[in-house]
Amino acid sequence: MSGFEINKIIASIILALIVIGIISYVGNFVVNVDYKENQETAYKIDIPESDTGTPTRLNEGTEIIEPISSLLINASFEKGEKIYKKCASCHNYQKNSSAKIGPNLWDLINRPKGTMEGFSYSKSLVEFGGKWTYEELANFLYKPKNYINGTKMNFAGLKNVNDRANLIFWLRQQSDNPVPLPE
Repeated sequence: MSGFEINKIIASIILALIVIGIISYVGNFVVNVDYKENQETAYKIDIPESDTGTPTRLNEGTEIIEPISSLLINASFEKGEKIYKKCASCHNYQKNSSAKIGPNLWDLINRPKGTMEGFSYSKSLVEFGGKWTYEELANFLYKPKNYINGTKMNFAGLKNVNDRANLIFWLRQQSDNPVPLPE
């Protein structure tokens, strides 16, 4: 390679750096890069409420959980079965099978919380009370530790509302007499 070619390569690199610097400077000039904590950076859009149920808020100041009732009618049994594989390491679902790390999930929908014989539930779950309705279970599966503070269930949660609906639809079928879907 001759000295002339090396000079062309070095000049090309310098020119590229200059072009990148100019683009960066112009970009910073066009877009305000000063971060202001109280500055609004988005437009507020009013969304009309739907009649599918009211969203649930985990704790004050946390995210809102979408209701699943309207999604259950179109939920996929096959997808729910695939999602259940995340649960299978800790839970059984067959009738009359024993508990693993977590309780048996057979006939779970509308079962009172903390009532499976032979399983030691956390005090917080037993005191929380109520039944495992469709929405209650969906809210719990979103982030178990946030929904019932002190629960022994060590699971990160299912963020996707369709995944929760598919899993709960599948769990609904694990019963001799599945609970009717909400209308």
